[in-house]
Amino acid sequence: MFEVLKKKLKELTEKILGKGVEAESRSEEEKKAEKDKRFFLTLKEGIIKRVIEKKLTREELEAILSDLEISLIEADVAYEIARNLKESLIKELDGKEVKRGREKEIVIEAIRRSLNEILDLPKISLEDEIRRKRPYLIVFFGFNGSGKTTTIAKVANLLIKKGFSCVLAAGDTFRAASIEQLEEHAKRIGVPIIKQKYGADPAAVIFDARKYAEAKKIDVVLADTAGRSYTNENLMEELKKIVRVNKPDLKVLVIDSLTGNDAVNQAKFFNEIGVDAVVFTKLDVNEKGGAILSVSYLLKKPILFVCDGQNYEDIKYFDKEEFLNNLLGF
Repeated sequence: MFEVLKKKLKELTEKILGKGVEAESRSEEEKKAEKDKRFFLTLKEGIIKRVIEKKLTREELEAILSDLEISLIEADVAYEIARNLKESLIKELDGKEVKRGREKEIVIEAIRRSLNEILDLPKISLEDEIRRKRPYLIVFFGFNGSGKTTTIAKVANLLIKKGFSCVLAAGDTFRAASIEQLEEHAKRIGVPIIKQKYGADPAAVIFDARKYAEAKKIDVVLADTAGRSYTNENLMEELKKIVRVNKPDLKVLVIDSLTGNDAVNQAKFFNEIGVDAVVFTKLDVNEKGGAILSVSYLLKKPILFVCDGQNYEDIKYFDKEEFLNNLLGF
């Protein structure tokens, strides 16, 4: 997962180490000779000390990181974020005393802190939110092909396993076969679905689903909406109406992690109507991963779930530490 971004960060780490301090590629003989040298030096001087190899200077780091933006952009990190990460690393490492044996650790720690700042986002305890307010309405947005409808089924399945009851709302009355697709998901996971004919007002469909949930004491309403595109202003106005009429408790943007740098444009586009949380799909086939960093930097909104497969169970809450460990585990 995220092999491209992981590779770029590894190359960056090795470049910093190779430029600023002694490379780790010394032969065993060289290492032994150095060890013996330090041993006899210690005896001679009568002290035990750690040897400071070098202080990394801004000038050296600027040279080392000159192509960082390009490398990160190739991994689908937006330019602004790549530049920010570069400056953050320079600030973190400028004047740093790098001691023998801790070179790689220091550099990786610096990268982790820089990435952690980007991913230091508010958190949503979805289960606690649902317990506080029922029925709890979640409306899902997303571009065509983002995996939105399947994500709705995965979230419903997860919540059912947590003991919550759910109803699906077929708010995509625009795309051919969308209602049938959601209906099939509802059948498979065993939940009711509220639907109308194609061309019906999606705001009304979702309104009906909420009323149904109130009458039947159902905990959660998960509402589908038609996939948008930049050129379809009518559908965007329709989405604003859905929000205005139904006042959802949570507005979730579903982004295909394979979208690359366009993920930032999608995030800006949907943030016009407000985004409360994000779900990233198709992480199982994504070798880059930069979209997660880019969208997080832009929206400053929680990443609620990540999806990494086609089965209903292939969804989990986003774990920042797990993400960073996977990214920096080289």
